[in-house]
Amino acid sequence: MIIRRRNLLGVAVLVALVSGAGASWAADTQVAVAANFTDPAKEIATAFKAQTGHTASLTFGSSGEFYAQIAHGAPYEVFLSADADRPRKAEQDGLGVAGSRFTYAVGRLALYSTTPGLAVDGGAVLANGKFEKLAIADPAAAPYGAAAVQTMKKLGVYDRVRGRIVTGTSISQTYQFVQTGAAELGFVAWSQVITQAAGSRWLVPSREHDPIEQQAILLQAGARSPAAKAFLAFLKSPAAVAIIRKYGYEAR
Repeated sequence: MIIRRRNLLGVAVLVALVSGAGASWAADTQVAVAANFTDPAKEIATAFKAQTGHTASLTFGSSGEFYAQIAHGAPYEVFLSADADRPRKAEQDGLGVAGSRFTYAVGRLALYSTTPGLAVDGGAVLANGKFEKLAIADPAAAPYGAAAVQTMKKLGVYDRVRGRIVTGTSISQTYQFVQTGAAELGFVAWSQVITQAAGSRWLVPSREHDPIEQQAILLQAGARSPAAKAFLAFLKSPAAVAIIRKYGYEAR
């Protein structure tokens, strides 16, 4: 009986040690995420935790602001940008780990309105001027804002509408301008409106602007983080790619 109790006690101790090891192995990584990728990133983070035990703490904002923060020592370990330029610069400047950069998604631009029928043909509504305000993200900080300007110039309407433009600090704020009625129209990410049943939207043809190639990079702060490396690996997995495509992005 004494021997049996000792055996049971030994098993209990072993289980506790294994559980403790698993708990200590699971880690958290700090991820800076371009605002257009908010919804898919949240879903990917949930799937990532379920599969690996690691957690990804997500912060959302404009790619330009994130780069400035990273350059000044912000402790992000992973950067999911809305463009390729900033991750490339991070790698060149030694802020990112060389060779870790890759394209995780290619975004699409949309013209959106809460008014039914208004944004069905984006070129026409921008040309006829039957609106007061047009929201875009800051072209200097947000790639979707730069794509919006390129689109308007390609359509030949930029000079006509530039006096009506209101600028959001990020694509999330730009979307809010339209949702709250601060602007009747707005150039937003297709992923933000792909599931919208109300209002109207126009998927901008990709030929109207440069490709919105969104790249990820492992930052120096995450160079020794197993959770950061695991998150980037998971971002390439079939499970993550399925989520990315569900939100209207192209995945490579």
